[in-house]
Amino acid sequence: MTDFPQRNNCDNRYDTLAGKTALVTGASGGIGRAVALCMARAGADIIVHGHDNVAAARAIAADITELGRRADIVIADLGTPAGRSAVVDVASRHDDHLDILVNTAGADVLTGPLAETTFEEKLSRLWHVDVVATMHLSRLLGRKMVERQRSGAIITIGWDQAETGMAGDSGEMFAAVKGAIMAFTRSLAKSLAPCVRVNCIAPGWIRTGWGAEAPPYWQARAVGEALRGRWGTTDDVANAALFLASDLADFVNGHVLPVNGGLQAWPNDYRQNAE
Repeated sequence: MTDFPQRNNCDNRYDTLAGKTALVTGASGGIGRAVALCMARAGADIIVHGHDNVAAARAIAADITELGRRADIVIADLGTPAGRSAVVDVASRHDDHLDILVNTAGADVLTGPLAETTFEEKLSRLWHVDVVATMHLSRLLGRKMVERQRSGAIITIGWDQAETGMAGDSGEMFAAVKGAIMAFTRSLAKSLAPCVRVNCIAPGWIRTGWGAEAPPYWQARAVGEALRGRWGTTDDVANAALFLASDLADFVNGHVLPVNGGLQAWPNDYRQNAE
């Protein structure tokens, strides 16, 4: 297959977010890190949220500072009420306003300790970190945006196959969890209209930690399901988030944007040939 050039450096030449402040949950790694850097390059100050990796949060904050932007750090477990409250408190104090909220934090049930737990334990963690935290932060901070400056942008993270489904434990879990986020996004957009825009990015196969080590079948499937013929990158998602957060998307609201290179069907009988 022909290799196509990829423009994923998020090297913004225009200060599309100048003067704005963005809270990015899960910013210490993966998609969240790419979003935080992308928005900082576009002129935004960033509130960096991390779960428990203080060193990673400090590293991304240092990168943001080198770009000439302000970076504040909040370390909290979004799977707990206390952790969610801590993030809301920090965001609410930041220069008395918050312009952008990007909910990229998500429980990692495919790698690390959670990969060895039961289906029920994984689902519970996904529900509290991905769904409950997204709803809690978006509702509370969205209302503050309406009250304080009558403007703002909120971005959530769904999944491109949540509405069509995927077989297996992971497919069942992610479809339920991300499908809930996508439905919530459409409803919150109506609740906060016309002041605050709420949109969702539905990534496809993005090469993060799991993708880099995925078995041959999944490597082939990720490339084969994308019309662009490649894995997606974290910068692909970050660029979409930048657009949705900026005034360029002023008339885009309550929308679920797939970032998947164009999804196409994958032959069911390919598995036996790939393994």
